Amino acid sequence: MSELVIIGAGPAGLAASIAARECGLKVTLIDEFIKPGGRLLGQLYQERDGTWWNGIKETDKLVAQAEKLGVEITCGISVYHLNKHEHGWLVHTNHGSMQAPYVLLATGAAEYHVPMPGWTLPGVMSVGAAQVMTNVHRVKVGKKGMIIGANILSFAIMHELQLADLNIACMVLPPKNEISKSAAKPMEVMKSLLRASHLAPSPILRFGSRLLINESLCKLALRFLPKKGMSVWGIPIHLRKAAIEIVGNQQVEGVKVVDITMDGEPIKGTEEIVQVDFVCISGGLYPLAELAAVAGCPFHYIPELGGHIPQHNERMETPLKGLYVAGNITGIEGAKVAIAQGFVAGYSIAEHTGASRETAKRKLEEAMKNVKDIREKAIIQFYPNVKENRDKLYGAYQCI
Repeated sequence: MSELVIIGAGPAGLAASIAARECGLKVTLIDEFIKPGGRLLGQLYQERDGTWWNGIKETDKLVAQAEKLGVEITCGISVYHLNKHEHGWLVHTNHGSMQAPYVLLATGAAEYHVPMPGWTLPGVMSVGAAQVMTNVHRVKVGKKGMIIGANILSFAIMHELQLADLNIACMVLPPKNEISKSAAKPMEVMKSLLRASHLAPSPILRFGSRLLINESLCKLALRFLPKKGMSVWGIPIHLRKAAIEIVGNQQVEGVKVVDITMDGEPIKGTEEIVQVDFVCISGGLYPLAELAAVAGCPFHYIPELGGHIPQHNERMETPLKGLYVAGNITGIEGAKVAIAQGFVAGYSIAEHTGASRETAKRKLEEAMKNVKDIREKAIIQFYPNVKENRDKLYGAYQCI
């Protein structure tokens, strides 16, 4: 029997398995995908120093290290239930049940869906699905496409798709409705993109990032954006246009877009159809925390971290004895933070079991400091004021 079962073999789960095994724990790492790596597999972007962050290579390093230490990694395993047992936790999967005194949930994040007319046509996919198809499975999803939804996630993946030689016609906003909310408001979208101005060679974004401190100047900049959109990597980004319908008979043939006001309202008479054969919809990410809810873990609702977050402390402990969390289930951040959190969770569990206590304690302190350092230097930040909201979350932690 394993001492620790880790659910999710993404960056956080892999890192945690390495940390726990370093301290002598017997670890089983499971994931429902066909291979370990999670969302890390699809990532490819350029660092500030010009080097490239390649998710597949980073995954290979982590997997090799875990396997060398003797971590048991099994893919194709789906977990549908998790409940407390007198000797620990019972993890129920499609391949039977397993028992362990400690369980780490490293289930990551899922994408918000933004429905609109025509979104069930073949050729419509989430932006994350396009990333996986392109970077992981090496499948070209179409000849010419459009991205609906302008946020940090779609911003980063747009460049990855372009690097894979996909023709992206443009990026527009989603239609304004109860689901899209602020994602359909040009002002809110512009603010979020300006926080990522360092990612793109766009003079407008670089100049615009200086306007964040002045609401009036930001509105003025948005009002006078070029009709052709602002160019990022040669792709037009339209913050004053929204998609209102995806059109086609048997598959995607185009997208009907319309000019919008500063509040995101459509302007009548400005409708046009942009011909494309695939569409990527991006509504952002939220923590994939259903298993924590099934286990009975209390939650906090923190929109600035992505939504409903399982209650936990800086050591990645939940109030439920033996249950830990790490990675995007704890709030939406980048893969580097997830890896750092995974090491914290692994050492935290090891210290609690008494395995290599002094070593685990020392490494845990180093790992917790590393999380803060990496968070501060992160090139991709999905939400502002992450540190402040993390402090709020940790301050509200209570044992049951």
